[in-house]
Amino acid sequence: MFFEGSEKKAEILVDANKINLLTDIDNAFWSKLVECCHAQILSSIENQHCKAFLLSESSLFVWQDRFLILTCGETHLVNSVEYFLANQGSDLVEHVIYQRKNEYFAQAQPSCFGDDIKVLTKFVEGKAYRFGELDGHHTYIFHQDNHFKAVETDKTYELLAYQISATASEHLTQPNLSSADIRDFLCIEALLPDFIIDDYVFEPYGYSLNAIRGHEYLTIHVTPQADSSYISFESNMNLVKLAPKILAVLQPASFDLLSFNEQDFAEQAIAHIPEQYVSNALVNSTLSNDYIVHFANFIQPKQAYKTPVELDISGENHAL
Repeated sequence: MFFEGSEKKAEILVDANKINLLTDIDNAFWSKLVECCHAQILSSIENQHCKAFLLSESSLFVWQDRFLILTCGETHLVNSVEYFLANQGSDLVEHVIYQRKNEYFAQAQPSCFGDDIKVLTKFVEGKAYRFGELDGHHTYIFHQDNHFKAVETDKTYELLAYQISATASEHLTQPNLSSADIRDFLCIEALLPDFIIDDYVFEPYGYSLNAIRGHEYLTIHVTPQADSSYISFESNMNLVKLAPKILAVLQPASFDLLSFNEQDFAEQAIAHIPEQYVSNALVNSTLSNDYIVHFANFIQPKQAYKTPVELDISGENHAL
């Protein structure tokens, strides 16, 4: 069974003097926004700083001055961005950032990054970049090109794990797994002390988690199937420093690290990435919006030959 775990991501920052996204917009609006990309809200948690919505495909976080939405599968996330811009008005918007990771099977998606940019540029002028090689792991980033300048403390991190170990995949695809079982396996209590947690186990496989503490957030999305395993972590907590704990559990064959505004990314990667991983791609740039972006792909070099995967050529098969 195949599922496209790679996320599309959008963050929109607004003028907090004109609108408070926590108090001026009700949950019915967010529900409609999510439906525009062909997903649904499953549940939510909140504190005085943040609302976190768990979606049928990933997550939505809302703060006073911004919202962040990630969707996976075959969702059409740009439709949700278009809905917000069309209904709230571009004059409220301080900045738009839109991102897409390379997919396992891009041909199954309803649009490509170029299609999405054509939609976004109807509302805002911007610049687009590719971090990483086209024939390898990479991510596309579009950002509005306007007066906005990011502050140094506005930091986010992504850790994206591919081809998790057979042990991890087998554990996470067991029948009748509970959310408590998965939290224990992922060592969530050690990663997220004192966080409010909302999570969901999908049938037959898959798991999503949102966690908030004050302004801090972390979201995890698990696609555990051996032939397309992918587990993503997104947070404003430093995932470079947390990487050793995450990698020890998942033991992926490769993973990507992406950071916005982590000035010491290179030094931290040297200090915290386990020795068995070597860098396969390193890209960084300071964008015109003052975000310092680092993208790194790490792999475990192969030491032995493997046998090929025999494909099922009867019926439909994504791998073909």
